[in-house]
Amino acid sequence: MTMPPIALTDPVGPSTSSGTDAPLLVLGPSLGTSTLLWDRVLPALAERWRVVAWDLPGHGAAPSAAAPFSVAELADAVAASVDGPFLYAGVSLGGSVGLELLLRHGDRVDAAAILCSGAAIGSPEGWHERAAQVRTQSTSSLIIGSAQRWFAAGTIARDPDLTGRLLHALQDADDASYAWCCEALAGFDVRDRLHEITTPVLAVWGDHDGVTPAASALEIAEGVQRGTAVGIPDASHLAPADAPAETAAALIAFFDAVGAEQTERTGAR
Repeated sequence: MTMPPIALTDPVGPSTSSGTDAPLLVLGPSLGTSTLLWDRVLPALAERWRVVAWDLPGHGAAPSAAAPFSVAELADAVAASVDGPFLYAGVSLGGSVGLELLLRHGDRVDAAAILCSGAAIGSPEGWHERAAQVRTQSTSSLIIGSAQRWFAAGTIARDPDLTGRLLHALQDADDASYAWCCEALAGFDVRDRLHEITTPVLAVWGDHDGVTPAASALEIAEGVQRGTAVGIPDASHLAPADAPAETAAALIAFFDAVGAEQTERTGAR
């Protein structure tokens, strides 16, 4: 079976003093954005880890899809694109992909942060309606609504460069690939499987997020076996763009704690 086409950035970040590579951290996008979403957060993360970010089919640098795909198949494509064990952080659809990674490739993911996402997002009817809208009116028809959902008040004025580039990424996304992403989300629901996830999970919500509010994050954190949750006060649906410093701090604290726990457990053997 052909996997959906995604694109990865080149890794940035340090190597350890022993000359071996630092742990790999994979960053996932939200629907309609690209690797640009992580631009303000990546420098802080790259001080500790080798970091790569990936684009959805037909978004950013990724080729357009030629056939429908599922969220699970996107997870398979991510797993096939990187070597060895890795850490993962993904936003919205990228967070849903993270949950599928934990269910399908959990032995390879040391820890995962699921940001502004859910074990199910929206309604199947809503996603099918959006797919139909994009097929007839293109992603340009989504710009105004997306700007309102994506960013907290003041973010566009504070950072017109990044927010403008993210909205351009939405406008430039391949219509068919975007529609198939919508239909993938229409078929995504792992709420009854969260208990199977044993990997440490951090669920993050933005206090102003009307798409995936606190309840979505808490459902994940309480449903998995080793979950925690944190809210970011000044963020809406795209926390890495709204509150990059706070997002970076939450990820660093979580991944550092997981790493310390793993080191302690290994040393105790």
